[in-house]
Amino acid sequence: MVLREVRGMGDEVQQPEYEVGTGMLCVFGRQLKLFRERAGLDRAKLGSLTGYSASTIASFEQGRRIPPPKFIDQVDEVLEAGGVLSASKEEVARAQYPAFFRDAAKLEAEAVELHVYDSQLVNGLLQTEEYVRAVFAMWQPLLDEALIEQRVVARLSRQEIFSRRPAPHLSFVIEEAVLLRPLGGQAVWRGQLEHLMLIAEKRNVVVQVMPLSHQEHAGLAGPFTLMEVKDGRRIAYTEVQGDSRVHTERQRVRQLERTYGILRAQAHTPTESLALIERILGER
Repeated sequence: MVLREVRGMGDEVQQPEYEVGTGMLCVFGRQLKLFRERAGLDRAKLGSLTGYSASTIASFEQGRRIPPPKFIDQVDEVLEAGGVLSASKEEVARAQYPAFFRDAAKLEAEAVELHVYDSQLVNGLLQTEEYVRAVFAMWQPLLDEALIEQRVVARLSRQEIFSRRPAPHLSFVIEEAVLLRPLGGQAVWRGQLEHLMLIAEKRNVVVQVMPLSHQEHAGLAGPFTLMEVKDGRRIAYTEVQGDSRVHTERQRVRQLERTYGILRAQAHTPTESLALIERILGER
């Protein structure tokens, strides 16, 4: 099993890294197969009881496809697994994300506040499905189609944060250059900007644009995310070229909070930002 380093709490911790067909997914798949065989069911019969095809059940058992949480709870009951399969639900869900993002994804799902600065592309929480596919299609090194599909589903599932209740407070500062870059072509690009304007209208969301014309810029060290979770902990996440860090040490988090505050002061106001996006759309 491949190991990676995750830094947090001032320590370096070794955690397992797994992708489709390895690690946790294969462990779950073997358990699923054992419980199915104990129940005397073939894949077709189990599929008919849970609403899936025999080939999909085979993919789950072989660790080639990530089973959704609803299926896991359903099959645990059908196979009378006593909660054994359901107990793996959280770890199985984590496997849908690239290894470097799994820790941040868990924290993001628990966040009551989320503040994001982006300088390369529209943030994943704000992306349309077409934009997501364009991003992963040009990923280097190239991803195979199955993995692209997995990543698309995972990224879109993160956007459930917008329908959570109570609604978390979300703010985004986006570089104007990001809005000018037509990733995926003109149709995808226009759809993305229109979607961004719709999201910005939500009462719990603030979107600001950092204009190219400003001479001062506090965010030259790169993108980052700030989170506050339910227990009051404040956490920062940074990522570049697949090297990600979850920061929990208070001094580092405070530094990034200060940077974000300056960025918001330097950026256009929310009203000015929406006007700028409209103007960009109108000029192309």
